[in-house]
Amino acid sequence: MLEGRYFLSRSDLASLCQSETKWPYVSYMLDLNSKRPLDIDGDDDFHTQTNKFLRLSYDCRESVRASPEQSDDDQQSRGGDSSDSDSLINPIGRDISISCLIRCSRSDYGSIASVNQSFRSLIRSGELYRLRRQKGVIEHWVYFSCHLLEWEAFDPIRHRWMHLPRMTSNECFMCSDKESLAVGTELLVFGREYMSHVIYRYSILTNSWSSGMRMNAPRCLFGSASLGEKAILAGGCDLEGNILSSAEMYNSETQTWKLLPSMNKPRKMCSGVFMDGKFYVIGGIGGSESKVLTCGEEFDLEAETWTEIPNMSPARIGADGENGTPASAEAPPLVAVVNNELYAAVYAEMEVRKYDKERKLWFTVGSLPPRANSMNGWGLAFRACGDKLIVIGGPKVSGEGFIELNSWVPSEGRPPQWDMLARKQSANFVYNCAVMGC
Repeated sequence: MLEGRYFLSRSDLASLCQSETKWPYVSYMLDLNSKRPLDIDGDDDFHTQTNKFLRLSYDCRESVRASPEQSDDDQQSRGGDSSDSDSLINPIGRDISISCLIRCSRSDYGSIASVNQSFRSLIRSGELYRLRRQKGVIEHWVYFSCHLLEWEAFDPIRHRWMHLPRMTSNECFMCSDKESLAVGTELLVFGREYMSHVIYRYSILTNSWSSGMRMNAPRCLFGSASLGEKAILAGGCDLEGNILSSAEMYNSETQTWKLLPSMNKPRKMCSGVFMDGKFYVIGGIGGSESKVLTCGEEFDLEAETWTEIPNMSPARIGADGENGTPASAEAPPLVAVVNNELYAAVYAEMEVRKYDKERKLWFTVGSLPPRANSMNGWGLAFRACGDKLIVIGGPKVSGEGFIELNSWVPSEGRPPQWDMLARKQSANFVYNCAVMGC
C-alpha cells in the first residue's frame, strides 16, 4: 500500500460524484427521506468528510492492486463500467467500495449519502450496518430524552450532540410511563395511549419516527436488552395492571415479534442484560403483595429455558418497606454489562458494584461520579457503551441545571476513575436512555 500524501485525480472525482449537482451538501447526518437533516451542534465541513472517504477508497484500491491473488477478470468485474452508478466508486467497483465504507465512521454516512443516488440508496438500505455487524465494526452512540417528546444523541468519539426529530403523539402518550430500547439501527420507545400500548420506532436509516408496531402481548414496565439486531423483553404489566411472566424476542431486521417461554416468576419494574450470550432479567416487583424480588432469571437462547438465580439483584432501599420507601417508588435496578461482567449503580450509597458470577454475590468497586444525583434512582442513567460504563445525570438548581456524561473503562483491581465526556444545560433530568451500537 502506498504511504504518504496523495492527490485525488479528476477521473476519480468524476466517477464518484456522478452528475447529481442538485443534491444538498449537508454534513454528518442526512435525512434520507428528504424530510430534514439531523440537527447537529457544530457541523463538520462536508468536503473534509468526503475527502476522508476518498483517501480511504484510494488506500483500498492500492491494497487490491498490490494483491497477487487478484485476477484481471476479477478486477474488471469489480471495477465495472464507468457509467454504472451501482459500482459506487467506478475505478474500484462496488464490493471494494463497500469495504471502504464499512471502515468509515457512521458519523460520515450522512455526508457520503449526499454524494449521489447510489450512495444514498446503499446507506438507506441498511446493508452497510449489517456488514459492519458481521465484521465486528461497531460504534456506540448514546440516545436520551430530557424532554417528554424530544430525543438527543451523543457521539462519544467525536463528542457531538445531535437532535432527533420531535416525536408526534397525543397527550396520553406524552404523560405515560415509557421504556426505551435500542436494537439494530432502531430506537424503540414504548408507552401508552388512551386504550392501548403503543411503540414508536426511530430509524437512523431514515431519520424519522413511525408507529403502529405491536407486540404479541403488549406491556409496560418490563426488563429488556438487545444483542445485535435482536432484543428480548420480559415481564412488565398489561393494560389491566396484571404482572406478567411472559417474554418476547424482537428482530429489527424483519420487524417481527416472537413469543418465548415464560419466566418462572412474574415481575415488573425489572432490568435486563445480555451476558455470555444469554439474557438475564434482574430484580423487579412480583407476587400478590408486590414484593421486591432479589432473584434474577437466566434465559438460554439455544435451549429456550429459564433458570432462576438467587440474590442476583443489587440492594434496594425500598426492599420490604425499609426506610419507609415503597418498592414501586424506586427505579428498576441500574445494571450494565461490559466485557461480560455485570455492574450496578447503587444510588443510595453512590457506589458502583460488580457481580461475582462464581460466588453469586455483589461487591463494591468504587464510587459513582459526584454529580450523579437522582430521585430514588429516577433521572440517573447507567449504561454500557462499548468497553465503557457511562453515567448520565446531574444536579438541578432552581429549575436550571445541567446533565453530565461520565465514562469509565473498567479494569481489574482498580476503582472507577470517571472521565467527563460532556456537559449540557438542561432544566430536566434524564427520562429515558438507550445506547445503540451499529
